Amino acid sequence: MSNRRIFSILAGSMTMETVNQTTSVSEFILLGLSSRPEDQKPLFVLFLTMYLITITGNLLIILAIYSDPQLQTSMYFFLSFLSFTDICFTTTIVPKMLVNFLSTKKTISYAGCLTQMYFLYAFGNTDSCLLAAMAIDRYIAICNPLHYVTIMSHHHCFLLLAFCCSFPHLHSLLHILLLNLLTFCDSNVIQHFLCDINPLLKLSCSSTFLKDITIKTEEVVILVTPFLCISFSYIGILIAVLKIPSAAGKCKAFSTCGSHFTVVTIFYGSIFYVYLQPFSSYTVRDQVATIGYTILSSMLNPFIYSLRNKDMKRGLGKLMCRRKF
Repeated sequence: MSNRRIFSILAGSMTMETVNQTTSVSEFILLGLSSRPEDQKPLFVLFLTMYLITITGNLLIILAIYSDPQLQTSMYFFLSFLSFTDICFTTTIVPKMLVNFLSTKKTISYAGCLTQMYFLYAFGNTDSCLLAAMAIDRYIAICNPLHYVTIMSHHHCFLLLAFCCSFPHLHSLLHILLLNLLTFCDSNVIQHFLCDINPLLKLSCSSTFLKDITIKTEEVVILVTPFLCISFSYIGILIAVLKIPSAAGKCKAFSTCGSHFTVVTIFYGSIFYVYLQPFSSYTVRDQVATIGYTILSSMLNPFIYSLRNKDMKRGLGKLMCRRKF
């Protein structure tokens, strides 16, 4: 009798193990921005247009900077890498969106989801660090102009760039390692157009409390630290500019920061709205805000930096003249 009981217990455990294996998630379904069939083609055209504008605009910024000797300064050095990162950032997201708009099976594999999330955070946080580096550059140029060339030398710029590119990848790797410890079962439907941490945490059937605390704490560090660098830089710039006696001097100083401040406002405004909240409160509004810092800001950056910057206008004009002749 006892042998039968032992056999039934073993059989039950094997059955439960089999059920767990069969219900484990191997792929996710991305619902996207709309589930209505009539919306898919207009959304495809809209985001394809935005993607092409992003690629073209940022490539023109890079070519203009490296073809004009007068733009070979630290500010434009960081701007060129910001444009390159924006191209990589949007390429991580938009091509998969475009495929899903025209597909009835809107799936992404588990490995593909983690890969997309890795590059999403890596390039997104590289953007954030580069914006901080550009703010520091403007602070030194306005508040300490006599030592600007020495402080922002090529060697120092490359070191700062190396940090801006390497640290976000370590942060992204930590995200993926923590997420890989979670168990996903039953539902595999992601209420989003990309793989992001908040909707994935909502799908997990294992305890997420400690991981959520760890991830949120680490997110605050990686998001707030560059933002604080930008804030303190602009406070220093504001104090220095207010000491300039002439109105023309003040306008000239502010004009060098106007483009950067606009980009920072769009980028951080949407990114703080999405990530500095509990994952359980994630809604459709967060999807719209995600478009702001992933796609919209990358598309608008070339226009903001070229239309509000005389040096970039001149550089782009020279580039176009070379193409014509």
